[in-house]
Amino acid sequence: MLKLRLTRLGRKKVPFYRIVAMEALSRRDGKAVAYLGTFNPLAEEEKQVVLKEEEILKYLSHGAQPTETVKSILTKAGVWAKFQETKKK
Repeated sequence: MLKLRLTRLGRKKVPFYRIVAMEALSRRDGKAVAYLGTFNPLAEEEKQVVLKEEEILKYLSHGAQPTETVKSILTKAGVWAKFQETKKK
């Protein structure tokens, strides 16, 4: 099963995360199926999240499950609402 989750990059005490699609049982920083965006919790508001919306929607429609953190990021960016609308059709 595919999961949309975060992998950690950056040095000690300066985290930087990638939003990736990967197998649910693989390690946190293991090999990803696809890189879907970035999340920088220490950056300014407008540069905090960068997403590839079309690819994220494609993986969600194929059954990928987001973690709680990724789901909250997608909700704030408006991608989750787009997915829910396409799901109702």
